[in-house]
Amino acid sequence: MNKIKVLIEGYIREEDEDEYASSSVTLIRDHDLKILIDVGLDKQLLLNALDKEGLKPKDINFVVLTHTHLDHCLLAALFDNAKILDNSNIYTFSGKISPHDSKIPGTNIEIISTPGHDQFHCAVLVNTEEFGKVAICADLFWWPDNTKQKTDYTSLLNLDDPYLKDQEALYKSREKILKIAAYIVPGHGKPFKIKTF
Repeated sequence: MNKIKVLIEGYIREEDEDEYASSSVTLIRDHDLKILIDVGLDKQLLLNALDKEGLKPKDINFVVLTHTHLDHCLLAALFDNAKILDNSNIYTFSGKISPHDSKIPGTNIEIISTPGHDQFHCAVLVNTEEFGKVAICADLFWWPDNTKQKTDYTSLLNLDDPYLKDQEALYKSREKILKIAAYIVPGHGKPFKIKTF
């Protein structure tokens, strides 16, 4: 059974006149495969988190980038032994690009389209024993550090996203995830269990 661990809880905060941000980074272990969902912007934080797991960048087999905002993907080049996946393709550092079948190769881990925040945004669905079906959603759901995180159904559907590209698509993507997931890892903020309604 798949095991997941949130290595980094994503953050967004302002200090003086600067903004600091880096996405959540989630490690999935599927048998011998080691998979990262998003890699963030904070290099030292990521390397420290991997080190605590006894891992180096060369140990990672796949990196899934939920979308191409830099706070989620800037550090992808650290993982030059890995295959990089997005919502539709697999990329290698030899320049090869090939489509995938909406799963991470060799696994039952799904990659599903969740447009709205970004037109090419995707989420990753993982069945786990500990949490049930986990949706690693990136910026489908996210909060700045100084915001109270509300996780009831209505608040999640209507959560403000100042960076959204398509409000209707975002709402539909959120609805889809809330119907199938038991547990959510947001792009920035604490993971949470879905409250039944």
